[in-house]
Amino acid sequence: MNRASRKMNRIALICAAVSCVLGTPASAAPRDKALEAALRAHITVLASAEYGGREPGTDGEEKTLRYLGRKWFEMGLQSGTNDPGHEWFKPVTLVAREPAGSTAMFMRKGKPIALPQAEVLMLTSGQRSLLTNAPLLFVGKGQADYSRAELAGRVAVLLSGAEDDGKRQDSLLRAGAGAVLTVLDGERTIAEVSARRKRSGYALASEKLGGDLEGFITNEAFESLLSPVGQSLAALEREASAPAFAPRALDMTATLEATTRETRIKTHNLIGKIAGRKPDAGAVLFLAHWDHFGQCAEPPAENLICNGAIDNASGLAGLTEIAARLAKGPAPDRDIYFLATTAEELGLLGAQAFAENPPIPLTSFVAAFNLDSIAIAPANTPLAIVGLGMTKLDPLIAQVAKAEKRKLITADNGANAYVKRQDGWALLKHDVPTVMVTSAYGDLARMEKYFETDYHRPTDIASPKIELGGAAQDVQFHVALGRFFADTRKVPAAVR
Repeated sequence: MNRASRKMNRIALICAAVSCVLGTPASAAPRDKALEAALRAHITVLASAEYGGREPGTDGEEKTLRYLGRKWFEMGLQSGTNDPGHEWFKPVTLVAREPAGSTAMFMRKGKPIALPQAEVLMLTSGQRSLLTNAPLLFVGKGQADYSRAELAGRVAVLLSGAEDDGKRQDSLLRAGAGAVLTVLDGERTIAEVSARRKRSGYALASEKLGGDLEGFITNEAFESLLSPVGQSLAALEREASAPAFAPRALDMTATLEATTRETRIKTHNLIGKIAGRKPDAGAVLFLAHWDHFGQCAEPPAENLICNGAIDNASGLAGLTEIAARLAKGPAPDRDIYFLATTAEELGLLGAQAFAENPPIPLTSFVAAFNLDSIAIAPANTPLAIVGLGMTKLDPLIAQVAKAEKRKLITADNGANAYVKRQDGWALLKHDVPTVMVTSAYGDLARMEKYFETDYHRPTDIASPKIELGGAAQDVQFHVALGRFFADTRKVPAAVR
């Protein structure tokens, strides 16, 4: 191996050990001060006190969508809803649910077992869920794979874990359990669980009554269910720890019911588009969420409103300036859609609504690019891909980065840890190739500092100190992405 080959081999090893970066690192790209000023102007308006934190269903929503809709119309976009009854603003109905009623009755051999209702808490994700005379199946720690035949119509009785984040319960429900009943470990009380779950949960509106049925029972109450037949919780815990543990039926049935109080919120996605010359060839999608939390603090705090300047007025500003630049250029081959989603902060619900009722078939989207919290990094920070390796877009993005002389991180730098926390995830789950290409995650230390300080707090304001160097360059790069992916010669077919 010659000296040059040994040098190249060392470079390859270094690339494998750290985040490999492609692109031309020559001289720093000139900053577009006019673009930075335009971004700042949008952020200043959208994150102002007048907009009240952009909470769905409020005056802040109306002001936000009116501002964006007017800007998009003036720059030459047309409505992208493809719905004559709802041009530009696509309705999305949310429901906020909070627990209302909880009933649990247990029986053995047809005889009821007395148990104080305060010792059991039943919860549902729907309006009302009811399971009658269902056998109890002890599943221990719930970490095995269960068949639908084992769980269907049964109450899976689960031992509480050190970190109950709901994943085991969700897994059992997905596998077919009629309900999951978690036996508390004694460290948590029913009152503590109730207080934590008392807050409203949000979902897209549905006419379905039912939902997942989940319950919690104190260890003392569960012990009293077992003792009449000579069983004990301690014995079941030992059984669950055995390597050969298998789920087994408990000699009792349960009738369980939970209800919720429901509040409906009328909100909207905003959808615009640039019409392409070959709309049958598919489309490109750019998106950013417009919503934030509204009032998020209580007196005597001085600042009560979460204005969401970085999250996500900056993404909206970027989306709007991308649209402005693409609208000024020659007509693309493909349609280019622009989507401002509602209710991202409530669980990616606006993106989910878009995916469930899209303006064109989801299979038509060649690529989708999400913009979220882009005002983080200074100019000339490398680009990272949130969603790296999850689509077939990566090599094509790398081509654009090379042409634009942008550094691109092509090995995992940790950004994918955040993939489920942004709207792109809702689209990925519907097989739309979606990524975030952003300098904000090109320097994770900066991003994580933001998460630890101003993120989702009243201090996320339109300060003159907001960094827009990287955001402006991200806009320029997304314009290049839009032109590239909308060109049927460069991307001849959907990338899936």
